[in-house]
Amino acid sequence: ALWAIDAAERAGLPRGLWQAVLGRGSVIGGEMIARADFVDYTGSSATGRTIAQQAGERLIGYSLELGGKNPLLVLADADISRAAKIAIRACFASAGQLCESMERIYVHDKVYDQFVGEFIEHVRAIELGGALDYASDMGSLTFQRQLDTVSAHVDDAVAKGAKVLAGGKARPDLGPYFYEPTVLTGVRPGMTVYREETFGPVVSIYRVGSDDEAVEQANDTAYGLNASVWTKDVDRGRQVAARINAGSVNVNEGFIAAWGSADAPSGGLGISGTGRRHGPEGLLKYIDTQTIAVQRMLPIAPLPGMSEELWAKTMTLYFGVMKALRQK
Repeated sequence: ALWAIDAAERAGLPRGLWQAVLGRGSVIGGEMIARADFVDYTGSSATGRTIAQQAGERLIGYSLELGGKNPLLVLADADISRAAKIAIRACFASAGQLCESMERIYVHDKVYDQFVGEFIEHVRAIELGGALDYASDMGSLTFQRQLDTVSAHVDDAVAKGAKVLAGGKARPDLGPYFYEPTVLTGVRPGMTVYREETFGPVVSIYRVGSDDEAVEQANDTAYGLNASVWTKDVDRGRQVAARINAGSVNVNEGFIAAWGSADAPSGGLGISGTGRRHGPEGLLKYIDTQTIAVQRMLPIAPLPGMSEELWAKTMTLYFGVMKALRQK
């Protein structure tokens, strides 16, 4: 964020217009909201609820982009090789620490084995590393709390019967917060990872028998931020996408197509947030509108000596004439 501010100022933004306040949200968040006219927040659903309560006390507007348990659907006619390759980025970019990251993959039974085989092959080829260069494919988690969450989700799933197809353990040999890209099967209700957002390099794969089942399973969540549908038939992809409860749905992409469409609004449904960013909605949400009306010509009340009935008939005739003239 500090680099972004520096770049913006070097590009011409007046210095000091964009200000950064550094600190933990639990320490500085309340004080910032107490001074703000509008709050735009990206983060967890739990913190989003707190911000909504604080903003509501002051009756100021807010926009929240919160967590996600995002589904990726691989339909029976998908380009499997392409889907398996792009799904790697959709699941493991930034070590899965993106709100839009895919944490659930639903694959049609007809192509399940092929997809899983190719996907796991790509996962095992991921290079881990922490240098600021292009030598690695995935880096570290951000801090100990996130590593603890990822480890707890995987360990809980395995203890309750889930199977690890790839990864599944921390890598302290690479750095204090590294965790391997992990793929699980056999995940079911009752496991923490089944419903809760992991926000890390962990994805669960499920076998489905139809588009209807894939959509039903994808919508079986309180979240609704992002989703992905893979098919060679774009019209079919659009139809399936329209049935998924998510603020953004990408067809034959993970999240970048919607995110990169700067004129298209982006945001979540359910506990994934409220409000939108990008597009006209993303700008106009910061604006308070004001109406200034100047009365001209006829008054709104009857003229002296004119009855209410005559005034009503006169106004009706007047507006009828004005409408006719405008239509010409």
